[in-house]
Amino acid sequence: MASPRKPSLLDAVLAGLIVLLFAGCESQLTLQSENLDRGLVIVLPGIDGRMPYNEIACRSLCREEIPAAIELRDWTAPLGVLYNQTAVARNREAARIVSARVEAYRRDHPGGNVFLIGHSGGTAIAVWAAEALPAGCEVDGIILLGSSLSPGYDLSAALARSRSGIVSFHSDLDGGLLGVGTVLLGTMDGVHGPSAGKVGFRSPAAGAGLYQVPWTPKMLKDGHGGGHFDYMSPTFVSARIAPLLQQPAWDAAALAGGP
Repeated sequence: MASPRKPSLLDAVLAGLIVLLFAGCESQLTLQSENLDRGLVIVLPGIDGRMPYNEIACRSLCREEIPAAIELRDWTAPLGVLYNQTAVARNREAARIVSARVEAYRRDHPGGNVFLIGHSGGTAIAVWAAEALPAGCEVDGIILLGSSLSPGYDLSAALARSRSGIVSFHSDLDGGLLGVGTVLLGTMDGVHGPSAGKVGFRSPAAGAGLYQVPWTPKMLKDGHGGGHFDYMSPTFVSARIAPLLQQPAWDAAALAGGP
């Protein structure tokens, strides 16, 4: 019998590339871990991955005493923002890892609430993670901030796995990354055109548990000037996002955000 072939340097390199492509950078920040029995909020950043500004946003949620552990989960690969925006198959695999995290949490903490929050490219990971959940396993809500999915993306499968539905914030002023950027490079689901984070979702599921919140000048007082990264400002997080994580159900009153 021939002896087993010893792994070569090429084998090691290929194995390393697979880890880089599919495992991402495995960078994660968990805050308020003592609240894990009460709930879990998974925050999925954009294609630039874990950055100081989204860490600050997570710490803003902590100051609002959200009854949950806050988990900033970096799903990106270390190959740059262009790759993270366009690698649809790899990104769906990253979403399945998030889905497995939710499923495990539900098994270990059946009484806790689970929310998914995605910013920019992270909104696709949130939606795809919800879609991948098995029957009978749900999240309590999904919040999309400046989504880089296409306007026509069908959200019905994700809505079926979210008890309170989906809240999607969008801004017509977000025309750089979510206008020109996705026209040239494509949205997270591979459509060349303006993103839903600019023009809103226009899918058949719109209106069936999907709450769309367009930017208005009233949001200036909440620290949101209409730009792509303003969703992560501490003031906006405290004024508009934190209340959604404390509501038993979402409706027009929960989304009003004050006068």
